[in-house]
This record gives sequence, structure tokens and C-alpha cells, in this order.
Amino acid sequence: MFKKYRQTWPLACSALLGFLLGAFLFIPRVYSSNQNVYKVLREKINVLQQIISYVNHFYFETVDMDKVMDGAFHGLMEQLDPHSTYIPAKAQENIDEIFKGKFQGIGIEFDILEGYITVISPVPDSPSDIVGLMPGDKIIAIDGEDAYKITKDNVFKKLRGRKGTKVDLTISRIGTRKPFDVTIIRDNIPIHSVGAATMIDDETGYIFLRRFSATTEKEVTAALDNLQSQGMKRLVFDLRGNSGGFLEQAAAIANKFITTADTLVYTTGKIKESNQVFIADPKKGRDNFSLIVLINRGSASASEIVSGAIQDLDRGLVVGETSFGKGLVQRQLPLDSGAAVRVTIARYYTPSGRLIQRPYEDGNDLAYYRELYDTDRESKIDSLKELRPKYSTKAGRIVYGGGGITPDVYIPYKSTINAETGKVLRSPKRPIFNF
Repeated sequence: MFKKYRQTWPLACSALLGFLLGAFLFIPRVYSSNQNVYKVLREKINVLQQIISYVNHFYFETVDMDKVMDGAFHGLMEQLDPHSTYIPAKAQENIDEIFKGKFQGIGIEFDILEGYITVISPVPDSPSDIVGLMPGDKIIAIDGEDAYKITKDNVFKKLRGRKGTKVDLTISRIGTRKPFDVTIIRDNIPIHSVGAATMIDDETGYIFLRRFSATTEKEVTAALDNLQSQGMKRLVFDLRGNSGGFLEQAAAIANKFITTADTLVYTTGKIKESNQVFIADPKKGRDNFSLIVLINRGSASASEIVSGAIQDLDRGLVVGETSFGKGLVQRQLPLDSGAAVRVTIARYYTPSGRLIQRPYEDGNDLAYYRELYDTDRESKIDSLKELRPKYSTKAGRIVYGGGGITPDVYIPYKSTINAETGKVLRSPKRPIFNF
């Protein structure tokens, strides 16, 4: 063991010191206009070099250098905000599959919080959705093996697999006294953007959108064409559980419902390329049907761009519960190793000028996501409404910034399209379709 330790570390350190030397050469080019930043970075890299030297000389066991450095990269990005992140090479392959390819597994969007796999959202109609996994559930064991401090790479290895194979999970759920077990049969995970497009009745269409990927505009256009050919006069556009995707696709989808040359969304950042304004093309819009947009706490980012534009421009009514509150734009930058960093480059604003990003402190992921799953979340948001910045829609209605999209009509989180939403649809006053 000792021989392995002495042989492995010099190689690892040589590679890392080479990286640090390269960093010294690179930093002056980037920060030549800001000598203070350059000085701080140079000092900190010197400290890092010393730490590595001490560990190499004194640490009593063999160290997985890849794991240590990945942890350092994660820590660096976590200091920025909850959405800037380092993505290891294997995880990057899996992300690419979601937006470009296909895979088999249990179907959850997740993060590692407090050391455990935490469900952000089950993929609708996936195996995890069918067995009843919920946002906020913690997976504390996989096939009887403790999952505490599991890496994201190992999550993919353990939860993905061939269709028809099973995996046993132990779940800890808020409000449930004891953990419980579920068995999930892996299956094909739906990756199309449009999860459903159907007529609820002779005049009411329904589209469920899973995500905003490269094919979303094309899929939604086809769905709208199909429903309108069946006589659709009203549309329920369901963005519940849609955690977002490409900014350009969000603007394109919002444009489908807007027939005036209004701003749909705009972004502001530090560099010129981060400042964008998306203005609707009236020729691409449709206004010959009434519109309701469904959102919930799992509706984030691109979903909030669409629902915010619909609300601000008074094109339709937003129904459900307050959305996630992600008003930051990320750019994914590739690294030579095959990994990537996702860096926040701008804030985005709705047509009325609203920033809907929830407050965060120093990238504190735990508090940021725990707040999302608070069972009293909606009442707390409502109690603080008067403290939030107020904005006016195109027709003069008051809307609120600084914490997600607040719906025009509140419907509890666990309601279904056939229950509470149906009541609103059937209301003789039909507040949804007054715009």
C-alpha cells in the first residue's frame, strides 16, 4: 500500500502542478486589466500548491486525486450561486442524452443534498412517477446499500439500466415517520418535449410540455396544428414539473401565443454577448384561442419565461402554484477533459421588467432547495407578497417579482387536471378565458 502511495502521488502532483503552471500563464491574459484580481488568484493558487505538497508528503493513505480535485471544482462553483456548477465528464454525457438522445432508467431529475439523492422532479409517466416518487423525497439506500454521500456518477450507474430490470429503493419522505421501500422496474424514459397533446372536450385542447430541448418548437407547432384542426377554441398549456431548458426555445414557445411585436424576455449580464432581447414576431403568433398556463413549484427557468410572458402581456391566465423562481441564465462551457462548467452569465427579466429569481446566499444549495419543498411554502409567499417588488402587466394588473411566477388562480400542488383545474374550466364566469 505504501509503495502504491509513493508511486501514485508524484504522478498526480506532477499533472496538477502542470495545470497550475498553465494557470499562471493564462491568468495574466484574462485579467491584465484588473491587477487586483490577478494578484488574488496568484496568491490563492500558491496556497493550493502548498496544500497539495503537504498532502503529498504527510497524508497517511492513498488519495483518489480525481475525486479530490473534482470536489475542489464543485466547491469553487458552489460559491457563486445555486445554478453554477461543475459537471464531470460522465455526468455531461448523461445530460447530453436527456436533450439529444434516449436512455433507460427510473426517470428522475435529482440533486445531492445533505449527502443523499434528492428528487427534484419525477419525469412524468416514468417508472418513478408511476410508483409515486415525489419532489423532496430522499433516496437513502439503493438495493439495500446505503446511498449516503453517493457521487452523481454512481447515481447514474446504479439507477440506470436495461428496460425490465428492477431496482429497490429506500425512501425518506417529509411528513412520513419511517423510511419505506419501493421497487421500480426500469423502462424507456420519455424524452420528447411534448408529453401529451389531446382534446379534453370538443373545444378545449391540452398540451403537456416536459422540457425545452432542441426540438420543442417543432413539437409544439405540430401539436397546435393538430388540436386546431380538431376545432380547439381553448388551450390548457401544462408546464407543471417542467424544469426548463434552452432560453431560445422558451422565447420561441412564448411567441406561439403572442401576435404583437412585444418583448418576450430580455437578459442582462457583464459581457455584451449576455445582453439579449427577444421580441415576438407577430406572424408566428396565434390568438384565435383562449389560453391557460398551468405551473407548480417544479416549473422553472424556461417555464417561467413562458408563463411570465403570458401573464405580463395578458394573453391568458396562469393557474397553479408559485413557480420555482429561477431567473438566472447559464452558459455551458466545455473543458478539455470532457467535463464542463455551467456558469451563470446573466439575469433574465419578463416583459414587465420582473426578475423572478428567488433569494439565495453564497450558492447555499441546501437552504435554497429545502425552501422549495416547504409544505407551508404558498402561505409564506402570500404573507410576504406586499414586500415583493410590484410591476404592471400590459393591461395594468399588478404582478410580483423576486420569487417565481405567482399564479393568477391558486390550485394546490397535488391537484390534477381533472379535479381543481376542471372546476375552473367549467366555471360559468370562466375567468381563465377573459383575456
